[in-house]
Amino acid sequence: MQNKLFFLLAFVLLCFNCQGQTPDSLFVEVDSVTAIDTSDVIAIPENHLRNPKILKPFFEKISKIQLSKSGKINIVHIGDSHIQADLMTNVIRKKLQSEFGNGGRGFIFPYSLAKTNGSYNERFKSNRSWESYRNIYPEKGNPVGLSGIALWTRNKDFAVEINVKDSSYDFNKIKVITPKNKNMFDFATASKTIVMESSVPKKITHKIKRGEAISIIADKYNVSLAQLKKANNLRSNNIQAGKTLKIPTNEMQQKSISRSEFIPLEIQSDALSHYYVTENSLDKIYLIPNDGASEFELNGLVLENNQPGIIYSSIGVNGAKFSDYSKYPLFFEQLKALQPDMIVLSLGTNETFDKMISSEYMVQLQLFIENMKSQGIVIPIIVSTPPPSLFKRKFPNTFAADYAENIIKAAEEKGFAVWDLYSQLGGLYGVNRLAAKGFMASDKVHYSKAGYEKQGNLLAEAILKAYSNFKSGNEN
Repeated sequence: MQNKLFFLLAFVLLCFNCQGQTPDSLFVEVDSVTAIDTSDVIAIPENHLRNPKILKPFFEKISKIQLSKSGKINIVHIGDSHIQADLMTNVIRKKLQSEFGNGGRGFIFPYSLAKTNGSYNERFKSNRSWESYRNIYPEKGNPVGLSGIALWTRNKDFAVEINVKDSSYDFNKIKVITPKNKNMFDFATASKTIVMESSVPKKITHKIKRGEAISIIADKYNVSLAQLKKANNLRSNNIQAGKTLKIPTNEMQQKSISRSEFIPLEIQSDALSHYYVTENSLDKIYLIPNDGASEFELNGLVLENNQPGIIYSSIGVNGAKFSDYSKYPLFFEQLKALQPDMIVLSLGTNETFDKMISSEYMVQLQLFIENMKSQGIVIPIIVSTPPPSLFKRKFPNTFAADYAENIIKAAEEKGFAVWDLYSQLGGLYGVNRLAAKGFMASDKVHYSKAGYEKQGNLLAEAILKAYSNFKSGNEN
């Protein structure tokens, strides 16, 4: 058998070379991960979800919504820097919404106010600076919640402009999420101009003419020479034609002072958020301080529309690990505000660079899931294996390979579905080939925009394939 495999492989390589192609361009698709121990050939498995029967409640809800043409499906994708910029997840969002309906943009966060990168779908501007703190740092009392990044200010005169750039995510409902659901913010769509009348000292000036003496000017305005010199910081009586003098006076004049003030909208609340609902579709709104609050801590916003379908929320923090989310209970408390029907987990790259052994990684994964369950979030979960990467741009990341193997092995016992991103991208020998095709960043850890979009297309394809199998009665 080994001899047959050797001659078959040699024949395939020879054929490709005869056509002017190099072995580096050869990707072989097989039904399962077959160990072909060579750096010249990469075995790409079928793109599918493992243990998809776990997703049955999620697929049943999709099916009901398709039939009734009403209701929302909430998916929450949680990860690290691969997720924060929303490049991969935006593709998944678009793909699933084109199939099942666009229920809204979902969770958003003003990453730019925290001086980091975020989604291209919306833009945030504020007239005041904000303080921030990421969940990757030690816990010290800052309001780190659902976004994984605490954002707060003590300024009471701020306004945050929220601008939705993608018109497909215009919204009719916006929620604001705060620690313990405190009423800290209001919303506004318009401002009014307030005009205030006040009395101010009258300003009089005199332009000096050729041959004019300062004493004559003082007599003209009925002020003393000393008063005139003091008002203009003059040390002598010498003045120059063409210059302007300020004339001191006790007279007053009326002055109008105008300023803009936002008009707060009527806000409602439930146990998990404060929100504003309107019949009009919006693409811009302002977040302003609530008059009754003295501190302002923002954990996130949620945009929805009036249509049935998918809401795909993504939450990512650069440098994050499972343990970083787990050390902040507020994250899991606020996760309920998104009413998730399914969770997708994409964490592991940062654990590999900490050289965390795979058994400890699996402990952290399970702890994360248990933290969700403790908040009553018992829903289907897809765990993505971490993508391939290199240490120091040249050494294969074998920790990622170990994580992928252990995640797949644990799926049945722990009760989650698995998407094997690691193998889909070529596994241990995939990085340099992906880089040659423009899918990798220069650090050989992160991916290019095209690389993340490729991942998004692959995961969306795997989910849709699993749903198709569910509809046909083949759930395994």
